Amino acid sequence: MPSFDISSEIDWQELDNAINQATKEIGQRYDFKGIKAELKVEKKEKTVILWVSEEGKLEALNDIMQSKLIKRGISLLALEYKDPEPAFGGSVRQVVIVQAGISKEKAKDIIAAIKDSKLKVQSQIQDEKVRVTGKNRDDLQSTISLLREKQDTLKVPMQFGNFRD
Repeated sequence: MPSFDISSEIDWQELDNAINQATKEIGQRYDFKGIKAELKVEKKEKTVILWVSEEGKLEALNDIMQSKLIKRGISLLALEYKDPEPAFGGSVRQVVIVQAGISKEKAKDIIAAIKDSKLKVQSQIQDEKVRVTGKNRDDLQSTISLLREKQDTLKVPMQFGNFRD
């Protein structure tokens, strides 16, 4: 039976490169003169930490980071923003969780979307991936196009791979 896998992978090297580019731009921008700002990637915790010494500059810092991520081909759907929290001396810190892999809740949402479409395919959760199987490849291709349309509502960056006949 034909099948394919739905995954949500992040290229950590590209993420690191985008953060480095954003850090360089912050150092050169006039509106960040005299303001301390820092972007830090923590791969083990799967987070990016935004820290800035003035609360008003947090949004500008975030915009710079997002533009660099888009240029590097990293989907902004992979980012989950936590609430900004005050840090020492009037500075502000915001934790951004990087979604690498599909969580159980998101996988259930994907499976529900496939079932609601009434396509003749079966789907199952396998670790941080979802495997979809069907009797013919046309059903699988229509499933892929359906999920690409619903990618924004599901809020999961999806890659489709391991297509087998």
